[in-house]
Amino acid sequence: MTKAGARFPIKGAIAQRHGGTVRHDAVARGSALRAAMRGVDLIENCEVTGLRIEAGHILGVETSRGYIAAQKVGVAVAGSSSRVLAHAGMRIPIESHVLQAFVSEGLKPLIDGVIIFGAEHFYVSQSDKGGLVFGGDIDGYNSYAQRCNLPVIEDGAEGGMALMPMLGLARLARLVRAWDGITDMSMDCSPIIDKTGVEGLYFNGGWCYGGFKATPRLRLVLCASAGEGRATPDGHTLSV
Repeated sequence: MTKAGARFPIKGAIAQRHGGTVRHDAVARGSALRAAMRGVDLIENCEVTGLRIEAGHILGVETSRGYIAAQKVGVAVAGSSSRVLAHAGMRIPIESHVLQAFVSEGLKPLIDGVIIFGAEHFYVSQSDKGGLVFGGDIDGYNSYAQRCNLPVIEDGAEGGMALMPMLGLARLARLVRAWDGITDMSMDCSPIIDKTGVEGLYFNGGWCYGGFKATPRLRLVLCASAGEGRATPDGHTLSV
């Protein structure tokens, strides 16, 4: 494990052979399709502009496409959590940060799992098309701006080079594109799934950059909480 001259002598590692990789867009499309098949109305390009509340009870949601009446409302909007709950007069312990990801041009099969390099906050996997999908740290400041930040791109590329120098030495991979999203960062990186001080209004957030992985479970917990009208022990409450 400590080959002479090794750049980073391996001190230890963890292998999770039951894990796997998924395509974010495929999961989103699949979830939307199954929801629609079960009678869920999916309204695109519909911005929440307000929450209609009377006497401490939720009545519905004001949107850019009209008013939607509802006896119960679940707020699960990731990095926009603070902005949406502000319509209910609430301040929550959530910060919004940009998280970026990148993909290289297609390569021959190189990685058959996910590699996480903790020392550099770097992760990488390979897509079905051969591109290396990788990323690293969030931006170090609060922001709602959905645009890429060059220092973070450089930091991610450096992490890849440190872990797999052959990518640069052989010019195997060129960066093709980058994208970003707004994450909802809780103070201790623990999620919040709870009813709020407004009757009928429920909140699900604070998943940081792990919400996608937890989605199959969290949807059940949020629905159960709203259906039974109680807080859930699976996540932190807003009173913590």
